[in-house]
Amino acid sequence: MKFNTVIIGGGLAGLVAGISLQKAGQNTAIISSGQNALHFFSGTFESMEEPSQQLAELFSEAGIRTHYQAGVRLMPLGTFRPAALSLEDISLFPTSHFGKKVLIVNFLGYHDFFSSFLAEGLEKQGMSCRIHQLKLAQLEWLEQSPSEMRSVQIARIMDRIWDVVVQEVRVLLKDEDTVVLPQVFGLQDISVPGRIRQGIPAQVVFAGTLPPSVPGIRTQMLLKRRYELLGGTYLAGDEATGAHVHEGVVHSIVTKNLDSHFLEAGHFILASGGFFSKGLRSNPFQIQEPVFGLDVVQAADRSDWYQPDFMQEQPYMSFGVQTDAQLHAVRDGQALKNLFAVGSILGGTRPEMGTAAGLAIRSALAAVDQILRRS
Repeated sequence: MKFNTVIIGGGLAGLVAGISLQKAGQNTAIISSGQNALHFFSGTFESMEEPSQQLAELFSEAGIRTHYQAGVRLMPLGTFRPAALSLEDISLFPTSHFGKKVLIVNFLGYHDFFSSFLAEGLEKQGMSCRIHQLKLAQLEWLEQSPSEMRSVQIARIMDRIWDVVVQEVRVLLKDEDTVVLPQVFGLQDISVPGRIRQGIPAQVVFAGTLPPSVPGIRTQMLLKRRYELLGGTYLAGDEATGAHVHEGVVHSIVTKNLDSHFLEAGHFILASGGFFSKGLRSNPFQIQEPVFGLDVVQAADRSDWYQPDFMQEQPYMSFGVQTDAQLHAVRDGQALKNLFAVGSILGGTRPEMGTAAGLAIRSALAAVDQILRRS
């Protein structure tokens, strides 16, 4: 099968690249092995300090609602983090003191939302907190199994009974000016968080839960749908297992599901992620990129891979594949002329492109720009 560009990885970087190339008239394919960093997405696009018209247009066309406000956002454990570009249902505040009295509402039996930690963190900021466990008849069958009482399963129900939650919270409210709810709304209906805010006579803040991330999965579904509507080929549940490279040029790649059939293209984008997505793999001696055997920037001594203090920033998280100035991936010291590495597989090797979501977006768009210049 022949394409203009083949993209390895169906996360944020891969989908942004695929959508951009399809809009420009290219015929592309995305190989997605499954879970990626969007399943852990906080709802805020880190290190995107400036608004981007190009990105705003891409998201809007995909049905993704965002807003931009430099400030801070509430984290799942009651701490705060600087934020700017975020999904519409993620609250951004000028400071970490956003209310006087806060009602924190969880659902009985749901253990992936840390009400007590939230209360402790908010009280450190001078806010008075009250916690309530809301019992909903519609969730009782999920309570039978802890494996069922997870964010995505709850979210599928919440999109249908959000008005029941609003009614219950209105009864619970006393003199609180803010309500904090778990981020389990709007999985399939993006309008639900806004409807909840309209129905509750107090400021409503949605706080993160343990993964999988409901806003992250929603974002991936919307981007994937947009990509496929543009004519892109999305190979779900497949993974690249090898490549044919000759004289510094990638000619085709092999995947697990396509057996003896190769994916041929003029250009390739490696957006397979970092350690979590298995874009990078490690053994006791070295860190490897498994598809192309690319050079990886890493500390030579294994003792320098990590800090003994678990809470410290771990050096191995900055390791990533080596690239040249144009993001061409490097193998055996040679830049492969038509292979671009983007997203978290770069680690901290390209600090000028930011971190996390910012790195994914900037590097993906930079690779697209290089490809379109040559087409």
